Amino acid sequence: MPNSKTLILNSRQIRQRIDRIAYQVYENNYLEKEIIVAGIAKNGYLLAERIADKIKAISPIKITLAEITINKKKPLSGKVKVNLPDKDLKDKVIVIVDDVLETGRTMVFSMDPFLKYPVKRLTTVVLVDRDHHSYPVKADFVGISLATTMQEHIAVELAPVKGESGVHKNDAVYLL
Repeated sequence: MPNSKTLILNSRQIRQRIDRIAYQVYENNYLEKEIIVAGIAKNGYLLAERIADKIKAISPIKITLAEITINKKKPLSGKVKVNLPDKDLKDKVIVIVDDVLETGRTMVFSMDPFLKYPVKRLTTVVLVDRDHHSYPVKADFVGISLATTMQEHIAVELAPVKGESGVHKNDAVYLL
């Protein structure tokens, strides 16, 4: 099969899913004073920014945005880092965000910094769940679940710069 690129989600559909996920996170945590939304570096963080912005717009909850840095190809080769002081993690609700959940390896290793402290609740969010899990992890909130083959690839394109009115016009999810 030549390099085919099939559009799965356009920018409007991505925005709708982000809105739905933000409402779900809020509904599950409406009694909380603070939620830490931690995105896995690159696309997971861009997605976390958008979810955090939407939760801020619909709720009175304090939202703290964090970035998780991990070597996705070799997660054991280096330390997983979160750009928040350790004391800020204690007794908090943590929402870990990534763009695609495939085997679950990145998500599992990304939890490590949060498992060292007594957190109140730890939940996960992904835009696309491919359902090829090799690790015992699931996403609590999912934008879309796709049945794909292992040979196929999902490309999530999120623009780091907002367009007019906060709309990200070039965002897309493709099946390659």
